[in-house]
Amino acid sequence: MDEPLFKTLRELAKDSTLSQRDISKRVGLSVGRVNYIINALLKKGYIKAERFKNAKNKAGYMYILTPKGVSEKIMQTQVFLQKKTEDYARLRQEIEMLEREKLESPHKEM
Repeated sequence: MDEPLFKTLRELAKDSTLSQRDISKRVGLSVGRVNYIINALLKKGYIKAERFKNAKNKAGYMYILTPKGVSEKIMQTQVFLQKKTEDYARLRQEIEMLEREKLESPHKEM
């Protein structure tokens, strides 16, 4: 799973009028990295770009998820959720182990 690609798809699904700068702020990536991801999404057919005039009299792009992009987002969501669930279970076990160790070890003054 490519987490930056997934997060970019999620943001575009929420708002297709986001600029690459907006996306970079939301997902915590450089604008250059977002540009690379956008181009990869376009090449894979997950999004299409349409020009529009924004409020500042500048041309911008709308990045619209294609049906293929929607399917990919759904699949990536399932993979992401599974990975985060596994991470959570591992962290929970580690926390429980550390709590047991804390209770079992005698308190020593230094």
